[in-house]
Amino acid sequence: MSFESDLNDFYSYLESERRYSPHTLAAYQRDLNAFITFSQQREFVNWTQMDDLHVRAFVASQHRKGLSGTSLQRQLSAIRSLFNHLCRHHRADKNPAQGVPAPRAPKRLPETLSVDQLESLLAFPGDDALACRDRAVMELFYGCGLRLSELTGLELGDIDWQQHTVSVTGKGRKQRHVPFGRKAKKALKQWLPHRSAQADQEEKALFISRNGKRISNSSVQQRLKKRALQQGVGISLHPHMLRHSFATHLLESSNDLRAVQELLGHANLSTTQIYTHLDFQHLAGVYDKAHPRSRK
Repeated sequence: MSFESDLNDFYSYLESERRYSPHTLAAYQRDLNAFITFSQQREFVNWTQMDDLHVRAFVASQHRKGLSGTSLQRQLSAIRSLFNHLCRHHRADKNPAQGVPAPRAPKRLPETLSVDQLESLLAFPGDDALACRDRAVMELFYGCGLRLSELTGLELGDIDWQQHTVSVTGKGRKQRHVPFGRKAKKALKQWLPHRSAQADQEEKALFISRNGKRISNSSVQQRLKKRALQQGVGISLHPHMLRHSFATHLLESSNDLRAVQELLGHANLSTTQIYTHLDFQHLAGVYDKAHPRSRK
C-alpha cells in the first residue's frame, strides 16, 4: 500500500468511526500533507523508515518556517493519531511521534465582552426581518454558548418550546440540550414569522438568508461585525467571543465548572478550565481597584 491509500483509510476512519467534522478532517489533511511532503523530500517510501529523529527534524523545519507552538502541537497530534491507526492495522510497528515535544505555546485567554458591552450590542433597533434574525442569532449565541457551526446547523425541530431548550449537534456529532432564557425566546418568536415568509418550502434551517436557504457561517460573522460597529462596542466581534462571554459570565455567577462544561459541550473538563483563569483575572481586577492595600 502507498502513503496515499493508508492516508485515505485513516481519513475514512476519522470520518465514519470518530465522526470528525469536515473542518477537522481538512485540518488533519493539511497537517499530514506537510509531513508526507517533508518525508518524500528525504526519499522515505514507507512508514517503517520513520523514527523519532525524522519527526523531530520535521518539527524543527516547521518551526523555522514560523509556525507557532500551537500549530506544531496540532501537527504532532495528527502524526501520533495516524501512527496509532497504522500500528493497530499492522502497517507500522512503532509510533515515532510518541514523546516528541513541541515548543510550548503561550496560553492565550479567550476574549470576552463585559455585561455592559453585551447590553449595548443587543440593544440595536428595528423589527424588520434582518434585525429580528440578527437579534435572535445573537441572543442564542450568548444565551446558549453555541459554536458558530452549531448555530447555523440548527433546525426548526431543534427548539423545544415546552422545556425552553435547544437540541444542539456539537463536535463529533454529539447532541446536548441547552436551556434558553426569556430574551432568547422573545427574539425567536419575533424572527419566526419573517422566516416563514422567506423560507423555501423544503428548508428546515432555523436561520435562513434572504434567498430562503440556510444561512452560512461567513454571513453570520459579517453580520456580527456590522452590528458591533453599528452599536459602538469598540471591538471586532467574532462569534466565539459570545460563547466565551457566556461561559465566563456563567462561571462568575455560579462557580459551577461542571455545569459550564456540560452546557458548552466540552469533552474534557480541562478545556473548560481556561475560563477559571478569566474569572481570576476579573477578581484580581476587583481587588486592585478596591482593596486598601492595593490602592496607591
